[in-house]
Amino acid sequence: MSRRAFIRWLLAIGAALVGISAFFSQMVKKRFMAEDQPVVSSASPEPAQAVAQPSAEPLPTGPLMSYFILSDLHVTVGDPQTVKKLRQALDDITHFDGPVDAIMLTGDLTDTGTERDYKELRTIVSEYKLPPVHANMGNHDYYTIWINKANSWDQAAVPNGKSDEVSREQFKKFFGYKTLYNDFTTKGHSILLLSQEAYVQEKPEVGEGAWYSDEQLAWFKERVKALYQPGRPLFVMTHQPLPPNGTDGGSHQLIRAIQFRETLKPYKNVFVFCGHRHQDFQNGTPHYVQETFHYFHNASVGRTLNRAYQQEAKNKSQGIYVQVFADKVVVRGREFSNRTFLDEANWSIDLQKAQA
Repeated sequence: MSRRAFIRWLLAIGAALVGISAFFSQMVKKRFMAEDQPVVSSASPEPAQAVAQPSAEPLPTGPLMSYFILSDLHVTVGDPQTVKKLRQALDDITHFDGPVDAIMLTGDLTDTGTERDYKELRTIVSEYKLPPVHANMGNHDYYTIWINKANSWDQAAVPNGKSDEVSREQFKKFFGYKTLYNDFTTKGHSILLLSQEAYVQEKPEVGEGAWYSDEQLAWFKERVKALYQPGRPLFVMTHQPLPPNGTDGGSHQLIRAIQFRETLKPYKNVFVFCGHRHQDFQNGTPHYVQETFHYFHNASVGRTLNRAYQQEAKNKSQGIYVQVFADKVVVRGREFSNRTFLDEANWSIDLQKAQA
């Protein structure tokens, strides 16, 4: 074969290979393009349907106000676990992935109500940058009368040179209050905090119950009337729980319960929260009761109790997170020790609308 013929043969082979390559390239392209491209319907599109416009502005999707309720902290130098658990709660709250407009402390802030315990509480709280904090008194906040000068329990020497008045003044001084009972409003939503006003040094008959004076109950009735807004929730904090409906309470209960319930009866969308029971949200104990108002029992930050699994509850630290929406209130139990919400404590309550 001549040199010229050999070159023509090579060119023919090259052209054939290029043609084959182009053919397979087009086949591969068609296959994968068909898989990657969206399916286009051959049917003619239907004409757009008219959408009815709402007659009012849509409800806001996010919470209008949110806050935490911490009960039964029982902070004391004598029990480092209570100190640890309060720090767990405040660590969680300050790093919480959501709005926190306030913190409510619903009684038994300290274990003995002594100056030493309040100092420990102040030390812990001062370590954190917190939203507004408000509180009421529980029975343990009056326990200083049981404690002697050596900071030991001395029942034989009650009141150990102390008085119920000393306990009240320590509480008011700590929070800068002029009275034991107060209200707090933020973002147009109000919270009332009622406080136990006396203990066994002044009124032995109250035991561990919450006694409210005529003055406090009159204030309560006036403030509910003034703060209530139809269609919006109103929140009330107590420490001791209510007795059965239709009765007044005794030790470990809200004593003047009939008058308390009568005050709230005319109003819709009222939410009442109490502490004192310490019961673990996960032990099957009912934590929500519907009366003329919505009634919730909180667990405990410092000493959560679980009757069936006491050892399991030893390391628990629990509280409540409340979210207010335009049409509902969401109440959720929180486990602070592992920063999780509890499925057993998850309630969504629709708000009754204001009458037109």
